[in-house]
Amino acid sequence: MSVAFRRESDEEHKEPRFELPIPSGPNIVTARGRALIDDQVRDLEAQLDGLEGDEARAPLLRDLRYWHTRQTTAEVAALPEAGVAAIGSRVRFRMGGRERAIDIVGHDEADPAAGRIAFQAPLAAAMIGAEVGELIDFNGRAEAIEILSAEPICD
Repeated sequence: MSVAFRRESDEEHKEPRFELPIPSGPNIVTARGRALIDDQVRDLEAQLDGLEGDEARAPLLRDLRYWHTRQTTAEVAALPEAGVAAIGSRVRFRMGGRERAIDIVGHDEADPAAGRIAFQAPLAAAMIGAEVGELIDFNGRAEAIEILSAEPICD
């Protein structure tokens, strides 16, 4: 029989499992973001408690390594000042004639569909440090964004 029709084992054809990528830069989080990281670690440890066998445990252990790294490197941002966009702020702004609001948060807490944007995302990065009433440049356009309000996130 030709070698092309032989297979030693299924193991040699499996996709390799890589570690979850850690976002570059500092791991700045809100108090809510730190609590979410701690919850993830607890949940994964609880799931691992009842599992036996390397194959079932491997994906959870990989996730746990990611979350342990995020937990140990987390730096909780100071409560932001009212009126200035910062990590931990809910910013209401006008862009392109339309009003919107976003929360500026850490990477692991980000959920664009829910209006939570990571602080290194271009929109959030452009806003950080801006004060209420200020017009800021964005996406190659001068004075593209007007900051309407910036308040600490309270939820």
